[in-house]
Amino acid sequence: MSPARAPAAFSEDQAEAWDRVAEALRGAGVDIGEGTLAPRPEGRDSVLAVVGKAGSGKTLLLSRLAAALGRAGVETVSADWEGRRRRDRRTLAVLAPTNKAAAVLRARGVPATTIHRILYTPVYAPEYERIAEWLAGQGPRPTVEGLTEQALDRAQAFYAQIASIPGALAAAGLRGSDFIRGWKRRDEPLDIGFVDEASMLDDRALEDLRAIFPVLVLFGDPAQLAPVGQSGEMVFDRLPAPRRLRLSRIHRQAADSPILDLAHALSDEATDFRGFERLVEQAAAADARVRVAERVEADLMARSPVLVWRNATRIRLIQAFREAHGAPDDALLPGEPLICDGIELPLKHRRKRIDLEARGLIKGAQVIYLGPSQRPGFSRLHVLGAEEPQVSVASIVKIERAEGEEPFIPFAATMGVALLHGAAVTIHKAQGSQWPDVQVFAPDLFAAAQSGRVEAGVALWKRLAYVAVTRAEARLHWVTRNRLARPTAALSVADLKGPGGALSAREDACGRSW
Repeated sequence: MSPARAPAAFSEDQAEAWDRVAEALRGAGVDIGEGTLAPRPEGRDSVLAVVGKAGSGKTLLLSRLAAALGRAGVETVSADWEGRRRRDRRTLAVLAPTNKAAAVLRARGVPATTIHRILYTPVYAPEYERIAEWLAGQGPRPTVEGLTEQALDRAQAFYAQIASIPGALAAAGLRGSDFIRGWKRRDEPLDIGFVDEASMLDDRALEDLRAIFPVLVLFGDPAQLAPVGQSGEMVFDRLPAPRRLRLSRIHRQAADSPILDLAHALSDEATDFRGFERLVEQAAAADARVRVAERVEADLMARSPVLVWRNATRIRLIQAFREAHGAPDDALLPGEPLICDGIELPLKHRRKRIDLEARGLIKGAQVIYLGPSQRPGFSRLHVLGAEEPQVSVASIVKIERAEGEEPFIPFAATMGVALLHGAAVTIHKAQGSQWPDVQVFAPDLFAAAQSGRVEAGVALWKRLAYVAVTRAEARLHWVTRNRLARPTAALSVADLKGPGGALSAREDACGRSW
């Protein structure tokens, strides 16, 4: 039996992790070197963890392993759709704790879903299940009444780019409520599970995953913030040392990133808060991708939030942002940023939930307010990053005010999409997300440093700073003062897709349907 050969481009630590994971998979009956499958042996459960800081190549390793499993004949399953079950079938599910983290993987071509949604599977209408089977390579091209050959071609072209059944059916002109009849809880265990952002897992989540997946590989960053109630520990910290595979080499240095250099400087025990700020200042003097600012830029807040530690700081910045733009006390302005806080719908409306989630309205999604819709309680929104971004939905919007004050609620439908203001978010909530420009509110991190709090032997301010800094894709703005720069222009939606935020006929119809 020949070993699975690691890709030539891998570093030594990636190649070693590849070999160890491949060995565990062979023990479970899947040989990614020979490309062969065998029935899964009973009683051979395995849990491994691949840990490393930002830029160490965890996502690359995960995606290459998933591709190798696919070439060996392992089927990828997700919450989108699950094909016909066969006794000899071997499966892989790629999971993340949050919708935001799963979306990051999907953007890189890995068909990921959330842990929660994998516990449930959709029930498809029979005529549309035939389309799903065809797209997944499990059946012939179907003939479906009401769908043209051109619509099926669009679905096939979409699926070739992104392996999402609902996305492909949406490309054919269908909505979730057309092809999904409901949901059922999973009764049977799955097979192989890859879990990204495993630093966000708590003990209960790991226990549930181990009950479902006999073979489980966790990918996590040990420098991030641990879940609340875990005493600063990650779930993979408790695995035996031979089952923790560490990636230590930093790969994303081809662009000589000063942002990653700053993130990794936090691991130096001798670096205190003032010393780190001096490193930020030195980086800013040498590279335009790092900037030290005495004020928060209101213009940037309209599209990417300020990252803070304290909830009170978040609320004050949101209030200051609205005041700077002259927002009235009783209404939202077009162009104000919002964050989806979930979908509040009863069980009987689960198909509407699926439709909204397919449009990108998932917990943590960033949206821009376009204006009121024609129906009371409805808002017109632009969902950032969605393929069809503009939608009209029943909204429950809550703009928080200072402690003790009642929140401002401009829209309060009896059920629908719950939204919070998105001009500022806590660093904890930002885990799993990234933005081109990120403003980090340093006074909050200084307060964390002054508190002296420690998590699992690491100063809390360093964990906060690490997560905040690594949210920046292109530019890091280190804000040193509790001040807000006045906006240079009024809030606008001119930069968003669509003429003035106008909805298409289909989108407006979607808004009127419930």
